Order: sequence, then C-alpha cells, then structure tokens
Amino acid sequence: MKSIRVPAIRIKQGNNRNLYSAAINGKQISSIAAISRVKRGDDAELGGYQRPEVSNHINEIKNYIESENPMIPNAIVLAFDNRVQFESLEGSEDHGFLIVPITGEGELKPGFVVDGQQRTAALREAENEAFVMPVSAFITDSVEEQREQFMLVNSTKPLPKGLLYELAPHTSARLPSTLQKKKFPYEVLERLNFDNDSPFKGKILTSTNPDGTVKDNSILKMIETSLTDGVLYRFRDPATGRGDIDKMVDVLVNYWSAVADVWADQWDKKPRDSRMLHGVGVAALGGVMDAIADIHDEEMVTGFDTFYRELCKIETLCKWDHGYWDFGNDEKRKWNDLQNTSKDIQLLLNHLVGRYLKLA
Repeated sequence: MKSIRVPAIRIKQGNNRNLYSAAINGKQISSIAAISRVKRGDDAELGGYQRPEVSNHINEIKNYIESENPMIPNAIVLAFDNRVQFESLEGSEDHGFLIVPITGEGELKPGFVVDGQQRTAALREAENEAFVMPVSAFITDSVEEQREQFMLVNSTKPLPKGLLYELAPHTSARLPSTLQKKKFPYEVLERLNFDNDSPFKGKILTSTNPDGTVKDNSILKMIETSLTDGVLYRFRDPATGRGDIDKMVDVLVNYWSAVADVWADQWDKKPRDSRMLHGVGVAALGGVMDAIADIHDEEMVTGFDTFYRELCKIETLCKWDHGYWDFGNDEKRKWNDLQNTSKDIQLLLNHLVGRYLKLA
C-alpha cells in the first residue's frame, strides 16, 4: 500500500497519550483524512461529530489562501487510526515521521478531521498547490475519543464579536468579508470614542474601554446606516467603502453635541435609566440626523447650530426617561417599554422622523 512520510515531533501528554505536531501539504490532507458529519442512523443513533460545510466560510478561506502572502498559524486537528505509525529517527525518540497510508477509492481513510473542516475544504479547492498546513494529530481507533476531542476543541468560548470589530481597523491583512465591512465604520466609532472634541469621548463601551456606558454596537449600527443611506454617504467612496473620515467625524460630533445640549439632562444617564442612549434611541436619533441633513441638502449645512435648531423642534415629543410615547392611532408606550429590537427601533425612528418632517 502507498503511504506518505510526514516529518513530525511526538509530544507526550498525560500518562499514556501521544500528540504529533507536523506540517503537511494542504492538498494532501483531504487524501488522508475524511470528515465525519453529524447524522442519525436508522436506529436514531448519533453518528459522526462534524457540522455541515459552510460554503461562504470556505470561499473566504480559499480566497485568503490564494492571496499574495497568506498565513494560517492555527493547526488542523486530525485523528488517525492504528494504520498510522510513528517512526522515530535514530538517536531521537520523539523526532521522526508519521507513516500515513494512502487508501484507494471507496476505502476508509486512516484519518478524520476533528477540527478544521472548513480549512481542509478550502485547501482542497484552492489553486495554491504548495501551501503547507500545520497539523496536530493523535492516533486512536475510538470514535468516542475523536468526538470527545472535537467537543473539547469547539467548546471554548469564541472571541467576542466586539473585540474582533475593534481589532479590525488595526489590521492590514485581508479579512473575512463580515469583518472587512466593519473596519471603516469601527474606525469612525473609535474617533468618536477617543477624539477630545467628541461628546462620546470615553462613553462608548468596548473591550478596551470597559468603563463606557453606551454599547459600541448601537453606535456602530447608527454609523453603518448613515454610511449606507444617510448623511455620511456624502463623504463615502463607494468603490472602497471608505471615505473622508474627518468630515464624517465632524458631522457626527456636531450632531451628537447638539443632542447632548438639547437633552442635557439625559446625556449622562445610563441606557437603563434613559432610552436616549439606549440602542433604540441611538438608532432613532441617527435617523433624525440623516433627515435633517437631507432637508438641508442644498446648503450642505451639517454644523452644530443647524442640528441644534432642528432638534429643538422635537424636544418635547421625546419621553426618554418618563411618561408615555404617543405614536398616534391610540398607540401609547411607556418610556421603558421600548426595547432594542428591530420592531421597536423602526417604530420610534418612523415616529421621530415623521414628526420632524412635519415640523421642519
């Protein structure tokens, strides 16, 4: 039977456990290791342990592997059966080769992918023929042990999305599309959180600013909405998704400084005590900002004075921390009944923007 010899280091763990650290050409992994997907047999018994492949994620990794200077430091974890042997080098007990048989079509492969299913699929599909992948492997005939390792590897808590978004603006490497889209909006958010003239200075809660009170996701969504279909779009380069960040920050600082002055008694309240800087309030006021800028489009007036004057028109309509919102048609909601849900955000946004446009 044909086999490949993979240089490896044996690492002894526990009383009788061996882990092997190796590097394998990415294209070879699919030829020696299969993916056991979660399924139920006819008797309803659970078999396998891997999740179904996710095509979008695989394409993201594939594109990265095919980029100019890729690097994937986290190893794929493989479980080999006892057909795989470790052959020590002469004079070195723990340095040597894993001897991995190459099976024929229809035959059971000697390995299973415990962690790294999407990376394995992406390596298989990528046009990069020479990408070498780090691998951690162990040898066992026990499916239970394979499944146990899979659960242990995947049960660790993932990085919070907020931390990933916060890190994104400070990376130059190609990122998955979901993170790439957050890079510029979060860069704008950081300016709001750390520029000295920003009313939000130190107020936005992030992984590196745990003392903030306004959730970063609320501000991020407000920025993203305006970048897509609001006043910030005026300063955006659709080709790159970026734009004139200084002008964008100026508009946001002017507007939210006006908000802080019009409702001065609300500005320092925590979101649980006032809906103004709660997710629902930030989204609705973001809509008012875009509406004001749209009304004054020809003048391109986006200064503090304009925003302050226009916000005063809806000042008494807002029940941020007491009383009831009157949405018309006999619909009234207590101030703290409004939640950060799509339905409530749309309700409050439509109400404030609609009333403002009637008064403008």
